[in-house]
Amino acid sequence: MLEYQAEQSSLSGKVILVTGAGDGIGRAAAIKYAEYGATVILLGRTVKKLEHVYDEIEQAGYPQPAIIPLDLKGATEQNYKDMADTIEEQFGKLDGLLHNASIVGALGPFEHIDIPTAEDIFKINVTSQIMVTKALLPVMRKSDSASIVFTSSGVGRKGRAYWGPYAISKFATEGMMQVLADECEGSVVRVNSINPGATRTEMRAKAYPGEDPLKLKTPEEIMPAYLYLMSEDSKDVNGQELNAQ
Repeated sequence: MLEYQAEQSSLSGKVILVTGAGDGIGRAAAIKYAEYGATVILLGRTVKKLEHVYDEIEQAGYPQPAIIPLDLKGATEQNYKDMADTIEEQFGKLDGLLHNASIVGALGPFEHIDIPTAEDIFKINVTSQIMVTKALLPVMRKSDSASIVFTSSGVGRKGRAYWGPYAISKFATEGMMQVLADECEGSVVRVNSINPGATRTEMRAKAYPGEDPLKLKTPEEIMPAYLYLMSEDSKDVNGQELNAQ
């Protein structure tokens, strides 16, 4: 997947929403999508981070992005309905949705799981994605060709000790992708998941504090897979679990 080469204007005219767009993989994906011609909607909790990404995109001369500040932990279904209405009013359609935002929580033995933390993980990693997707599907069906990409993890495909609620939430993500992909089969919407693999991000550093980050790929280095899933080259790909590295 890393060898994929996209045409420079391959996302021209597309409108793509990226959750967790303020830093890490979300930031890299938003900038990359804009570089290839997309109008990007930056969704995240921290306005200052989103504004930095907005400025980077504008200063590079890419299509003007939009910002939606939203806390996925506290947002209600009505918040997402309002967001969908706004997107439809402003853009008329949505061509891409990258579910990138998630939290890890603390790693540890199963009997040490903190239930309030686990509930926060499920709210952000699973429930919010259900609500976002439910609200945006009607807008995505107005596209000629739309792509939904869920962010998975190696521990969401094979369980691993001490990863607790995070791993369980990513198994739920894979299940959500499969259910939705089966429902969307043959429609203008395709649905897939991507496992970014070990990447040099703040979230990875929290999970592996002793790891040398310089040995990991940067978010920018794994972008070919993210570009592929949003481009028309993947229009016949549906219900697949892809790896970015």
